[in-house]
Amino acid sequence: MSDAPLRAGRRLSLAHQLARQARRTPDAPALRHGGREITYADLDARVNRVARAYAERGVGHGDRVAALTTNRIETVEAWFAALRLGAIAVPVNFRLVPAEVAHVLGDCAPTVFVVDGPLTEVGLEARRLAGSDCRVLHLGDGPAPAGTEDFTAVRDAYDAAAVEVDVDENDPAFLMYTSGTTGRSKGAVLSHLNLVVNTLHMVEVQAPKPTDRGLLNIPMFHIAGVDSIVAAVLNGTCTVIGATVGFDAAETVDLLERERITGCFLVPSQWKAICEVPGIKDRKLVLNSLSWGASAAPPSVLEAMNDTFPGVVIRSAFGQTEMSSVTCYLDGEDAVRKLGSVGKPVRHVDARIVDEEMRDVPVGEVGEIVYRGANLMLGYWNNPEATAAAFEGGWFHSGDLCRMDDEGYIYVVDRKKDMIVSGGENIYSAEVEAVVDQHPKVAEVAVVGVPHPEWVETPRAYVVPVDPADPPTEAEIADFCRTRLASYKKPTSVVALDALPRNASGKVLKVRLREAAADDRQETEPHV
Repeated sequence: MSDAPLRAGRRLSLAHQLARQARRTPDAPALRHGGREITYADLDARVNRVARAYAERGVGHGDRVAALTTNRIETVEAWFAALRLGAIAVPVNFRLVPAEVAHVLGDCAPTVFVVDGPLTEVGLEARRLAGSDCRVLHLGDGPAPAGTEDFTAVRDAYDAAAVEVDVDENDPAFLMYTSGTTGRSKGAVLSHLNLVVNTLHMVEVQAPKPTDRGLLNIPMFHIAGVDSIVAAVLNGTCTVIGATVGFDAAETVDLLERERITGCFLVPSQWKAICEVPGIKDRKLVLNSLSWGASAAPPSVLEAMNDTFPGVVIRSAFGQTEMSSVTCYLDGEDAVRKLGSVGKPVRHVDARIVDEEMRDVPVGEVGEIVYRGANLMLGYWNNPEATAAAFEGGWFHSGDLCRMDDEGYIYVVDRKKDMIVSGGENIYSAEVEAVVDQHPKVAEVAVVGVPHPEWVETPRAYVVPVDPADPPTEAEIADFCRTRLASYKKPTSVVALDALPRNASGKVLKVRLREAAADDRQETEPHV
C-alpha cells in the first residue's frame, strides 16, 4: 500500500495550510480591499479554480507562475494557485521598466504570466523582449488585450473542488527577486518550510488573535508583503490590503481608523510621516502593535513613534529576503532601553558576527552578521556562483555590518557595500546619517562615499531640507557634526535634493547617489 496519502496528510506546504484554515474558519474574513471582502472558504475555492486553469495551461510541479500585479485580492489567488500545484510563485516588481521585467521573465521562464490591467503594456513588452511564449492571464476591467486571456473569466470557468497535489514542504514556493539596489537582481528561492518557519517566528513574538486585522500597505511583491499574507493565512487573521502606490500618511491614518486595524508594518520614513499627521493623537485607533523594518530607523523617528502611540507595542523586524525574511526582533519592552538595536536573533536562527576570516569578533566590535536557520533560502535561481559566494564558510553572508552588546542585542552599523573607507579609516554611513538627521534643517539624509584624489573617498551627505527654500549649507552641517563625530567622519560636501531615490520597499537607492557622484573629482579639505 502506498504511503502517499499519509505523507500528504503531514505536509506543511502553504496551499495545504490554506485548505486547513478554510475548513477551520470558513466564514472568517481573509482579505479586504476597496470595499470587497472574501472569506477563507471563498479564497480556498478561488484558488482551486485558478489552479485548475493553470494546470490546463501546462503548469505543473516546479513550473513558474509570474505575477506582475498591483496590491489586490487576485494577487493572492494567483500565488496560492501556483503553490497548490507544486509550482513556484514569482511576484514581480511593478515599478520595473520592460527591460527589467524581461530579465526576470528570461531568468525564471514562467509557464503562465499574470498581468494587472495598469501594467499590461509593460508586461507584454517585457514578454516580447524576453522572447517568452508563456500564457498571459489579464486582470482588469474590459476585454482582455489581444494575446491574453481574462483572469476572472478563466478562473470562473473551472470547478472549485479540491485540487489534490502532494506538495513537499521542502519544495520551492516563492522565487523572490532581490530589490537590486546595487545591481541586477537575483532570484532567492524560498521553500514552503522556509516561510512556515518564518511565520512561527512572527507568531512567537506577536501572538496574533483571530480578531486581529493587519494592514498591508507595502507592495505585495516585496518579501514583507509575502510574509504578511502567508502569516495571516496560517493564523486565520484578516488582511486589509491598502494602497498600491503613492503612500499618503493622512489617507493611511483614515484607513487605520475606518478598518479598525490592530497591527501595521511600515518603513521608518512612512512612520515618520504618520506621526506628523495633524491630530493623529486624537484619532480613534485600535492599534495594539506597530512594526518597522526594511531600512534603519533614526532615533528621532523611534522617539516620535513612542510619543505618538503611547502604550502601543513597537517592534523592529530585521532581516532580508534570503532569510524569508525575519532574523531578529526587538520587542516592545526593549524599544526604549535598547534604542537603535534590532534586537536578538529569533528562535530558529543562528547568528554570528564575524571578521573577513570568519572568526567571531569580540563583543562591541563590528563585523558581518552571518546566519544559519530553517528559514534560510535554498539558493539563488540559476546562479550557482552567487549561491556559493553567499554560503562561503557554511554560513549565509548577509552583507550587514553589525555589533553585539554584552546582553546579546544586535546593532546594525551599515551595509558592507555602503561602508566608506577614507584615508584607511572605516566610516559607517549609518552613523553619520544618524547625526546629520538631527540637524533642524534636515528632513532626511543619505550618506555615500565620493571620490577624493588623496583619501580615495570621503563622505557626502544628500539631504532633503525641511524648508526647500532654506537648505543647510556645508558649513552648517560641518559645524553641527564637529562635536558629534570624529573629524574624518564628517561630510565634506552636502547636496540638497527634493527627495531621496528609493526602491519600492522604501530603501534608499544609494547606488543612484554614487552614480551621480562618480565623475565628481572635486577636492575636499584634508583630514585634520
